[in-house]
Amino acid sequence: MEMIIMASGSTALVSPGVFQLAIFVLAIFVGYYVVWSVTPALHTPLMAVTNAISSVIIVGALVAVSSSGSNGFDLSSGMGFVATLLCAVNIFGGFLVTQRMLAMYKKKG
Repeated sequence: MEMIIMASGSTALVSPGVFQLAIFVLAIFVGYYVVWSVTPALHTPLMAVTNAISSVIIVGALVAVSSSGSNGFDLSSGMGFVATLLCAVNIFGGFLVTQRMLAMYKKKG
């Protein structure tokens, strides 16, 4: 349990799930405002960095899939499998979008 000291000096216990949910919601808002405030000239480099991050994440997802060992299929390997699929879609889709964006800047003719 997380203990929070309030302004009045008293303490309150906060469930770790509520604390993690609050951080997740704040990350959504921060991510939204960061992505939408990027100038169009930076979209291609930002996309390339996002693909690189997804490439690192897929390694962790593959580790989660292989973590079940001889236990068969459990929750961690199932979530790792879903994460692997989503990362793969993000990586390959990101590279396709990046190629299309770079093709817009090539001279025709």
